[in-house]
Amino acid sequence: MSNTIEEIVREQARAAKEASRRLAVTSSAVKDAALRAMAEALEENAAKILEANAEDMAAAREKGTPRAMLDRLMLDEKRIHGMADGLRQTAMLPDPIGEGEMETIRPNGLEIRRVKVPIGVIGIIYEARPNVTADAAALCLKSGNAVLLRGGSEALQSNRAVSRVLVEAAEKAGMPKGALQFIDSASRDAVGVMMNLTGLLDVIIPRGGAGLIRRVVTESAVPVIETGAGICHTFVDEGADLDMALRIALNAKTSRPAVCNAMETILVHEGVAKEFLPKMAKAMREKDVELRGDEAARAAVPDMAAATEEDWATEYDDLILSVKVVKSLDEAIAHINRYNTGHSETIVTNDLNRAQRFQREVDAAAIYVNASTRFTDGFEFGFGAEIGISTQKLHARGPMGLNELTSTKYLIFGEGQIRS
Repeated sequence: MSNTIEEIVREQARAAKEASRRLAVTSSAVKDAALRAMAEALEENAAKILEANAEDMAAAREKGTPRAMLDRLMLDEKRIHGMADGLRQTAMLPDPIGEGEMETIRPNGLEIRRVKVPIGVIGIIYEARPNVTADAAALCLKSGNAVLLRGGSEALQSNRAVSRVLVEAAEKAGMPKGALQFIDSASRDAVGVMMNLTGLLDVIIPRGGAGLIRRVVTESAVPVIETGAGICHTFVDEGADLDMALRIALNAKTSRPAVCNAMETILVHEGVAKEFLPKMAKAMREKDVELRGDEAARAAVPDMAAATEEDWATEYDDLILSVKVVKSLDEAIAHINRYNTGHSETIVTNDLNRAQRFQREVDAAAIYVNASTRFTDGFEFGFGAEIGISTQKLHARGPMGLNELTSTKYLIFGEGQIRS
């Protein structure tokens, strides 16, 4: 009789827990050698991985998957090389484990140190993007954490191929057996099992759409780090360089519309709306972007569709853009703080005081001045790769690299002191 999905996942988690204890004391040299071997293995097996990805892509097209989601799913040689480069760059980063955060000597002579240690076993639940398999493996293993991966069913063949290559290379290079695990099943029940693995998983990190993240945050008995959902805004201020604003807006919306740091709403100061919006609308439509605007935006671009209240609160993950004209910086900040998801926001302005006020008052993980929100990314921030963009405020916020995948412990040295 075959095992149930609960039995399979629970046994994988137990193996990861056991491996995590050995991994926590694995040397930096072994970890780095393993990451380099994993990178080389990805490139050597690119043809097999692309063949598996072609199966996923064909199935997704047959189901009528939106083109933006197809872009997330698709692998090519360039993206596989990018995954390999992420592994190599992570190998070159300093190992955070054992790094001292604090050292003090108390009046009674006790020496107290606080050092970074692995979290333990991290569960990653993600959708559509096979590159997450490599990124998550690199960051978790380098930071001394075992990892249990559960990718979306739409990318099962791709993730299966990538994970097999990574696991084999990692274990040959000396990583503990079981430290890197992939749940090789399309069963949706696997997510429910993971969310109840208290005592085996130390934390779960969901990466995907709002529905997945909401389910994990509300249902999980295992602690969760919330990531990903991105209703990101660009505010074009009065007196802004409008050519710059157009370049930023086009990049933020159209470079990769299905990612979490893509712009979903553009706010335009009424002082520049009549000049800016027709140019922006023309440029966006040349990129096949559908525009949905409020009454003032439609006055400047009459053939723009009408926006609804739902549009302001929607992460489209597609070539759709909400457009709103605001009367002031105050109104822009208020709108952003009402509808954003705490991810990434930007202002295009020539006024330093207004820029600094925007950065102080907008509540988000990453706040830009005169730059695209698309830069919110672990690689772009110099972290090598990222496990996700945390949109919460406890433990970690923003791109989560190696340091954010650690906890701490205190090391205390005494000479016979007792407490009175």
